[in-house]
Amino acid sequence: MIRKNPNGDVPIVDPSSFVDPTAIICGKVIIREKVFIGPYAVIRADETDENGNIEAIDIGAFSNIQDGVVMHSKSGAAVKIGEYTSIAHRAIVHGPCIVGSKVFIGFNSVLFNCRVGNGCVVRHNSVIDGRDLPDGFYVPSTVIIGPHTNLEKIPKVSIKATEFSESVVKTNNEFVESYKLLENDFINNRI
Repeated sequence: MIRKNPNGDVPIVDPSSFVDPTAIICGKVIIREKVFIGPYAVIRADETDENGNIEAIDIGAFSNIQDGVVMHSKSGAAVKIGEYTSIAHRAIVHGPCIVGSKVFIGFNSVLFNCRVGNGCVVRHNSVIDGRDLPDGFYVPSTVIIGPHTNLEKIPKVSIKATEFSESVVKTNNEFVESYKLLENDFINNRI
């Protein structure tokens, strides 16, 4: 469902992208080329700052936002997702937040008030809260990174982890093409 927010901002979705009919895209959201938005994702840019302004939730080309992901922002702060990035099932991305390009965010992970650099891999059930990750870091499953976490203990991304991230992006890019072919069936409730 594509809908405007109380400020009247309407999402901008590139026609080459696929948004599942069960997803909710609300407000000042920009979805760029060949993005896959999975079932029951909620991307909502409706909360304003003290002056009534909202920065966009901006999802880069060829990225995928999988089933049940929630994106929102505190006080109208920006959320930016780079290109060729995967946000896996039921993850939460809460702004202010910037996620670089070629990043993998695992199932149930939570990002808030942070920047995740290009090429990072954040595995399942991890939390990044109030701490920026430089390019190329690997966060194992169930790790919590906060403002005082010593990043020297966080390893760099391995070739195997990078290959996994790239395979997820490739699969979801193929979904964009496949589901776009079925889009009229969804609209006409034939499936």
